[in-house]
Amino acid sequence: MVRIGIFDSGVGGLTVYQAIKSTLPDANFYYCSDNEFHPYGTKADDAVAQRTLDVCSRFVMAAELDLLVIACNTASTVALGLLRSKLNLPIVGVVPAIKPAAEKSASGVIGLLATPATIKRIYVDELIQRFASDHHVIRVGSSRLVELAEEKARGSVVPVELVREEIKSLFVDFSRIEKSMRLDTVVLGCTHFPLLRDELLQASPWPVQWIDSGSAIASRVQNLASGLESKIGKSRDQGTAWVTRKDSSAAQLEPLMLRFGFRVLLELPRPDQLLD
Repeated sequence: MVRIGIFDSGVGGLTVYQAIKSTLPDANFYYCSDNEFHPYGTKADDAVAQRTLDVCSRFVMAAELDLLVIACNTASTVALGLLRSKLNLPIVGVVPAIKPAAEKSASGVIGLLATPATIKRIYVDELIQRFASDHHVIRVGSSRLVELAEEKARGSVVPVELVREEIKSLFVDFSRIEKSMRLDTVVLGCTHFPLLRDELLQASPWPVQWIDSGSAIASRVQNLASGLESKIGKSRDQGTAWVTRKDSSAAQLEPLMLRFGFRVLLELPRPDQLLD
């Protein structure tokens, strides 16, 4: 069975894992969270690229992966080229779901909710120009939503009021215009944000469609996996997840990982440990 690794700076990649798992239920899945360097969205591009390469190199070796998914928009943007030049396996990244959002919008007004770094990137400009040039796109960046998603993943209750404060800029300019011209579709451009879907629904002043990249990533992974054979045969350690620092905060993630099917949460080995 193919061994698929899901990498993210935090726990947002679990939403991508769910989408892929529903498409490939028999694959072996492994997860890695770089909690030591999290969050990526506030770091310099070069630092994120080198860090992603370092951690993913160790992750690929530790889990003996056949395919790697970079379930982080920031890392996908700045590190995919470097990863593909250094790692000898198929690598799938994520991009904001601008195209399906534009296709689903009836009003022609869509939002992009992502980290502050993502909404400013040139590749986002290119996606909008390519797939939504005839739409009005409202970009809102929030690092706080990433923190709230991480807190929810660890068992905290996230007040809807906090989410409402972070997304109010999506709606403020359209509160007094006709419903047919209001924003009706929002792209969740960070893999953490689907973890807050219930809170986002409650915080919205009117109903909108919340679109993420999960199904598109799952389709791409399914196509690639169909042509792969595991290098080591049947897995003996399916359900392993790693963090880059096993501390008390990481230990709080163990119940969450168990709910998602990862039975063991370990600290990712250092390069010298992998060579032993």
